[in-house]
Amino acid sequence: METKGTVEAENKGSGLCLYFKGSWTIGSTFPSFTEIKALFPDSIDSLCFDTEELQDWDSRFLIILSNIKEHASLNTVLFVADGLPSGVQRLLTLASASPGKAPFKSEDRSQSFLETVGSKTSHLIVDSSEILAFTGSITLSYFRLFSGKAQFLKSDFFYFLEECGPAALPIVSLIAVLVGVILAFVGAVQLQLFGAEIYVANLVGLGMTREMGAMMAAIIMAGRTGAAFAAQLGTMQVNEEIDALQTMGIDPTDFLVLPRLSALLLMMPLLALWADLLGIGGGFLIAWSTLDISMVEYYNQTIGSVTLKHFGVGLFKAIIFGYLVAFSGCLRGMQCGRSASAVGTAATSAVVTAIVMIVVSDAIMTVIFNILGI
Repeated sequence: METKGTVEAENKGSGLCLYFKGSWTIGSTFPSFTEIKALFPDSIDSLCFDTEELQDWDSRFLIILSNIKEHASLNTVLFVADGLPSGVQRLLTLASASPGKAPFKSEDRSQSFLETVGSKTSHLIVDSSEILAFTGSITLSYFRLFSGKAQFLKSDFFYFLEECGPAALPIVSLIAVLVGVILAFVGAVQLQLFGAEIYVANLVGLGMTREMGAMMAAIIMAGRTGAAFAAQLGTMQVNEEIDALQTMGIDPTDFLVLPRLSALLLMMPLLALWADLLGIGGGFLIAWSTLDISMVEYYNQTIGSVTLKHFGVGLFKAIIFGYLVAFSGCLRGMQCGRSASAVGTAATSAVVTAIVMIVVSDAIMTVIFNILGI
């Protein structure tokens, strides 16, 4: 059976009284706020209510009353709630006590050139000081490690060894082979003009061992492992696990940073060496398939041009790159804020920081090695 709610209006002097009758629930039919508002005279001073014949009510009734109260407030009409049920009065008071949301105002983000330069310089100074402080913390942590006082789980160290080494081999192998193929293609196009196709082996061998093997492996690890380090430590910051370690008297650098950094330092030279070999193999595929260079010729040319010195330069760079990748990931993770979006920002910042540091350090080392004749 359909229930129905009705409302009647009666003028009382300069005021208006609304008589609510029947059932005002979600399953009932009753007048809308617009229909009720049409009952209001042009000018009234007060608004009262009579609910003696009101049978049932729920949130729909409260919404109607809230709209009426808001309308009365906008028109400076006194809202007298004495005739309403006590529960309705309490809920209306509670609703009116809730602060409304302030209208959104877009911030004026325009800055002058000098303000922008000053802001970026200030951020650079702060970031540089944090990098120096984190470097000092890592140095002290290694002192504690060599003196046998560092606290971390050996199982964590072996886990990160696996993650930074064997687990990364497939993607490093794929990229290394493709880089070798690209170097061979680029070299072949130019060397064929001079009839010096055999020197493709020299180009690929030197390019992979001195530069591309270590750099490509490092960039892959920055996106794969550096971001993972930042996300892991950032999540620990959000969950206050790092604060818990400090409360228990455990240095977070020893427990969290040390195994990650050490694992990547050990694995990066091996990954770079593996990338060198696969890159040289990728170059051979192009030399054999497009330039008709036999395996023996390619091997002899590579052995004659690539010495242990070149391998040493590449492995030294790989160690530096490994440190920079792990350093950037752990630094941004430890700097992470206390929100989910901050974790994503930390992971992104770790990758960007690592790649920038890799490229800058590689340029510096290349210039130094060239000056030293290495």
